[in-house]
Amino acid sequence: MEQWIEFIGNNLILSLIWAALAFMLIFGMIKSRFSSIKLVSPTELTMLVNRQNATVVDIRPEADYKKGHITAAKHLPLNDIVQGQAKGLEKLKATPIIVVCQAGVSAQKAASALAKQGCSEVTVLQGGMNSWLGASLPVVRAK
Repeated sequence: MEQWIEFIGNNLILSLIWAALAFMLIFGMIKSRFSSIKLVSPTELTMLVNRQNATVVDIRPEADYKKGHITAAKHLPLNDIVQGQAKGLEKLKATPIIVVCQAGVSAQKAASALAKQGCSEVTVLQGGMNSWLGASLPVVRAK
């Protein structure tokens, strides 16, 4: 125990950084456990679409969307969703909605906004299109 105290005293900055990282890791895990927005894998996304008629919302820039998107995915820019201008989703508030971005990070913001706007079942594709493509699943390319 004395060695720990001596180490912390001699390496205060390193110890503070370690404590901050540990806090952020624990906080992130707790936040994701109690969040109403869940993450789904590409396989789970496919099952939700096939079994529960889920709607896939792609929030990537239009150029990326045209390069390749999930079959039947609706393109809605992130800014439109955040500003409450999600046209076409008004009728789908009671059905599952899966938000997709490039890496799964910005989709969290869109999913939170949709949940605040009254959508009951909002999920995010974990890893975004990167995980979808990594699983060698099909994409539709715009002409």
